[in-house]
Amino acid sequence: MRFCFALLVLPLVLAADWPQFRGPGRTGISAEKGLTTTFGKDGPPVAWKIDTLGMGYSAPAIVGDTLYILGSDDKTEYLIALDATTGKKRFETPLGDLYTNPWGGGPRGTPTVDGEGDRVYALGAKGGLVCADAKTGKTLWKVDLVDDLGGVLKTYAYPNWGFAESPLVDDKHVYVTPGGPRGTMAALDKKTGKVVWRSKEWTDEIDYVSPIKHTVDGKEMLIQMTGANVAGISPADGKLLWKFPREAKITISSPVASGNLVFVASAYTVGCDLIRLTAKADGTFEAKAVYEDATRKGMQNHHGGMILHDGHVYGYSDSRGWSCLKLETGEVAWKSLKLGKGSVVYADGHLFCYAEEDGTLAVIEATPRGYNEKARFRIAQPSGKPRPERNKSNVWAHPVIAHGKLYLRDQESLVCYDLKGK
Repeated sequence: MRFCFALLVLPLVLAADWPQFRGPGRTGISAEKGLTTTFGKDGPPVAWKIDTLGMGYSAPAIVGDTLYILGSDDKTEYLIALDATTGKKRFETPLGDLYTNPWGGGPRGTPTVDGEGDRVYALGAKGGLVCADAKTGKTLWKVDLVDDLGGVLKTYAYPNWGFAESPLVDDKHVYVTPGGPRGTMAALDKKTGKVVWRSKEWTDEIDYVSPIKHTVDGKEMLIQMTGANVAGISPADGKLLWKFPREAKITISSPVASGNLVFVASAYTVGCDLIRLTAKADGTFEAKAVYEDATRKGMQNHHGGMILHDGHVYGYSDSRGWSCLKLETGEVAWKSLKLGKGSVVYADGHLFCYAEEDGTLAVIEATPRGYNEKARFRIAQPSGKPRPERNKSNVWAHPVIAHGKLYLRDQESLVCYDLKGK
């Protein structure tokens, strides 16, 4: 297969881009303004659509005119680059063998584009971490989280869903979570793939969470969560800064942080916890609960992510519906079952909520005053064929909004909608 790259110019990652899982700050918040939030039952205009990605739950990352996403065929998982304007394929780079389980297979994470725009990092569901040239797709280095880093897939729940995190990248390192006795987290040199450190003081098995980076009292930290703990790790050397014990059967959604507060939530009756961090003289932190296990009044968020906006947390809470709660108290402002369970992104004062069961996208005003739905539509099926029965409930890729476009994935399908009417 031949591709032309003559017109592909790689810019620095800019504010309007969506270079990684849940956007520039991993908050699920888009800086886009002037978006269309009212439209008919068919949704906003479709810019393009494809149905050749194969199985997988990866959301796209968009930098400049290039879209990066993970997909698969019958045997292999791939990092795929598309023209963000037309949807035409530019390259595909193998990540490793296809991962499957009874509920469908394929890669889970979202690619991460380096801040300089020249490299892209992707993790396959079996643990193959690839650093590729963002222009050509050429593999620059590859590390296996199991074979090379001694990673341990989750063993205390069935089914095992494989490696599901999205790599976190800064100016020097790429951070991943292999789990196991060598250290729950690992930092690799982003240019060579060589191990810089392991979190030797923290050795939990992994769950399915993508870490975030946050600063508390002037100190940077990685915040990650497993089925046993929430923890803060120094990005410089992997030292444990704090740990908060928290047992959860399965935890997937990334933590949400604001100042010295860290909010986490899980499903299966676990609920939500708000953790307050207080700096200590030795450079570590004390982690204490402001409230915890607030299942009767709070958030049981499974995998669709949460949005923190103006002091309130928004997301889907199992058995309670789409919910808004006040961060500092856990008090529920409203809840609604008018839309099914799903994932969410924020833009221009609204929540774009994407239901997993049938691919319905609803636009809801982001306000604690109540559930105010502006519009809804169902994702277009590019092939015209019905969704496969085995994937009936598996619209799990998070929505993305960048450069005035809304991107929705449903397994092998990806549809790009124009939210600015151009």
